[in-house]
Amino acid sequence: MTDTPNEPASWLPLPDVAERLDMPVNRVRQLIREGRLLALRREGVLKTPVDLIDSPMVLKHLPGVLTLLHDAGYNDEEAFRWLYTPDDSLPGAPAEALRDNRATEVKRRAQALGF
Repeated sequence: MTDTPNEPASWLPLPDVAERLDMPVNRVRQLIREGRLLALRREGVLKTPVDLIDSPMVLKHLPGVLTLLHDAGYNDEEAFRWLYTPDDSLPGAPAEALRDNRATEVKRRAQALGF
C-alpha cells in the first residue's frame, strides 16, 4: 500500500451533490453529520468526491465503511486517505473496490483497523 492517495475523478460542492441525490442540501448535510457520506473542504468549499455517489443515492456500502473507519478512530480526512490510497493486494484503492462490488473485502479491511 502506498502512502499517497489518488485524487477522485472530481469533487462536487454540496448543492451539486443534493441535485444528484435528488434531495435538499440540508439533507445532504445531515448525511455528512451522520457519517453516511464523506465531505471535505477543498478550495475553501465543502465538497464530496463524485465517485462516492451512485445517483440517485450514496454508494451502497459507503455508510458502513465510514462507520467502521470512524469507529477505528479515523477522522474524515484520514478516512478519505484510506479510501483513496491504492493497495496492491486489493487491487486498487478501496473506493474503487466499493464501486466494483467488492465491498466485502473493503469492509473486512476497514473492520481490521479497529483491532
